[in-house]
Amino acid sequence: MSLILGLDGGGTKTLAALARRDGTVIALVRGEGLDPIAAPDWRERLRALINRLGHQPRDLVAAVLGLPFHGETLEHSTEQERVAADLLPAGAVVVDNDVRIAFDGALAGKAGALILAGTGSMAWASLNGPGDPHLRAGGWGDIFGDEGSAYWIGRESLAQAAREFDGRATAGRFSKRLLEAHGIRPDELISWCYALANRRSAIADLARGVAALGAEGDPTAIEILHRAGDELAETLLAAWRKAAGDRPMRWSYAGGVTTNLQVLTRIEARVGCAPEPCRLPPVGGALLRAAQAARWTITEDWLRQIDRTLHASPAIREVAIREVEQ
Repeated sequence: MSLILGLDGGGTKTLAALARRDGTVIALVRGEGLDPIAAPDWRERLRALINRLGHQPRDLVAAVLGLPFHGETLEHSTEQERVAADLLPAGAVVVDNDVRIAFDGALAGKAGALILAGTGSMAWASLNGPGDPHLRAGGWGDIFGDEGSAYWIGRESLAQAAREFDGRATAGRFSKRLLEAHGIRPDELISWCYALANRRSAIADLARGVAALGAEGDPTAIEILHRAGDELAETLLAAWRKAAGDRPMRWSYAGGVTTNLQVLTRIEARVGCAPEPCRLPPVGGALLRAAQAARWTITEDWLRQIDRTLHASPAIREVAIREVEQ
């Protein structure tokens, strides 16, 4: 039996799937994030996840792994490709950036731009014809980039809390309620932050509290979410201009932050047109790329079968629920 493997490895979670030639997903497993900076044990995590799929190497005709930081730093990219080649049959595996496979899934091979906002943020765009380049904007990391991401929202909420505690901003309910929800006392804020084992993930997790306060109508939370939408729209527009100039824009979105209605409607207002519905989730984009690498025939029925059987899995439903909660 010929199989393809697709993997979506993000900063906080990873999904890996096996599919048959007819587009039926026969296995889907969820694991921890594969960020090579935040998770020094990412190699072991990747190996364990692929082993859980239970495939026979002789059955695998193509695999596409979307991994964070791939193509962004030579050191990480080289190591990711080496590890993937050790784990999977020679010549069968392609490693690419996780945002690229999210783009492939959302637009299913058509021209457009994708804004991805999860723990980090990046936009990806291409006219997607033969020879058309794939171009990106954003994705510069949490120190001086990732605007509009969950990490950025968490960092901005902490900055707002500090201003309120200092008296540099009018104290409202926002900071008190946000920190209470995460079990942090104001006088412990600095020690809490600098004692975090995984600072990027923990600060990104604060975005859930900001989203909850925004849904209740808290004006400070809404202002932060609107600024996140503005930043993401700016990144999306920049990527599209690089890829398509002044052509009419076609776009979609992925990642937990973009499931927030206040963020998404702000992006739409700034961009000036409604988004396309996401055709496949990122792990589906990896499967699509793998099927293309295997030279399988891709039809509308094949895409529908991939999407249907992916969403029948409890693993992907759990991810969808977690993203909506953000």
